[in-house]
Amino acid sequence: MKNRKRLEWSMAKVLTLDDVNVDGKTVLLRVDINSPMDPSTKSFLDVTRIRAILPTLQRLVKAKVIIMAHQSRPGKDDFTSTLGHARELGRLLGRQVKWVDDIHGPKAMAAIESLEAGQLLMLNNVRMDEEEMTSKADMNAMAETQFVQNLASVADLFVNDAFACAHRSTPSIVGFASMLPCVAGELMGNELRKLDMALETPKRPCLAVLGGVKVDDSILVAENMLRNGIADEVWPTGGVANILLDLAGFDIGEVNRDFLKNELKEAWAPTVQRARDLLNEHGSKIHLPVDVAANIEGNRVDLPLADLPLEAPLHDLGLASIRYLSAAIKQAGTIILNGPAGVFEITDFALGTIEILNACAESNAYTVMGGGHTATLVTKRGIAHKMGHVSTGGGACLDYIAGRPLPAVVSLEQSAVAFGVDITAAAPHE
Repeated sequence: MKNRKRLEWSMAKVLTLDDVNVDGKTVLLRVDINSPMDPSTKSFLDVTRIRAILPTLQRLVKAKVIIMAHQSRPGKDDFTSTLGHARELGRLLGRQVKWVDDIHGPKAMAAIESLEAGQLLMLNNVRMDEEEMTSKADMNAMAETQFVQNLASVADLFVNDAFACAHRSTPSIVGFASMLPCVAGELMGNELRKLDMALETPKRPCLAVLGGVKVDDSILVAENMLRNGIADEVWPTGGVANILLDLAGFDIGEVNRDFLKNELKEAWAPTVQRARDLLNEHGSKIHLPVDVAANIEGNRVDLPLADLPLEAPLHDLGLASIRYLSAAIKQAGTIILNGPAGVFEITDFALGTIEILNACAESNAYTVMGGGHTATLVTKRGIAHKMGHVSTGGGACLDYIAGRPLPAVVSLEQSAVAFGVDITAAAPHE
């Protein structure tokens, strides 16, 4: 194959849409357009993820495209069909997006069979399929599911554009690796390229600002970035700061320890050990807060660490800590931020998160915003355009920065090896 363009990161070699001719082909496209919605009306509260797949669909305008997506998971208020997603996507594209109330059964097969080049068909919520929710074995076993067997039989190519699901190992994400040529979509490729810019060649100093309540993930991120020389400094906020303060000898009080234990559950003990080791090995590069904001009878009270312990929830960084971190951000070369600095849902305790995001927007640094709450906050504040990259993936982004293999990327790499031949001239599926 001439002029083959591959994404290369870690040890992966993955094919992209630049490597294939999709004209007239039947393409299975897995996306993550799982969107926040009003549970009562099922109306979308934010369509950022739906907009994010438009570049890939523009690359597939001459193909027959079968879109696989999910919305929430069984048992949740916003678990529903993808009919609304098909309509919203059609509105954004200015083109019809057909929809079928089926995933890989007779109705879906008939709808796929009737597709013509340039048409789009969205299948129903893939998490309504039992195999998608229960098959967690290796890729070969998932390839044998009826889900994969049926859909692979009518397709020429699989495109994975679901970065926010890249850390999941399910049939719709990894099951097609041995069945079809699999390539990364525009969103998937862009996410990995942008994250690699921060991880492989960061402009110095590189700051990791890690908050939120996913403390176990954040400790792994800090560990990976410090041990591999990616980050020059780690500035913990939120629950991450609380656990590190406690281990550094500042008693955060039982109410805060109990909250963290409840959040981490069985991960509590190993997380504490990792955090302790992190402080012992890299303490000089970890900038702990110098003060905290406690929630005392519903009021924000800023306190120096000397006033600990205190049997009240610690809900934000203190004012001095906010100033120090904001100043460091404005002098940084690269910033990787994930998670809020406090309980931002309560107005009085949103100050740390807001000021830190404002500092990132004002900084000349290359800024990477993790997915989840961080991405939502940046978008809502209208400052996403001032960031280097705002990720669409929460857990996937954290796993990637933590150095953990993403199953979706592994499956794309395996497919690139298995189908490492010139598929650009392959005949369309009949």
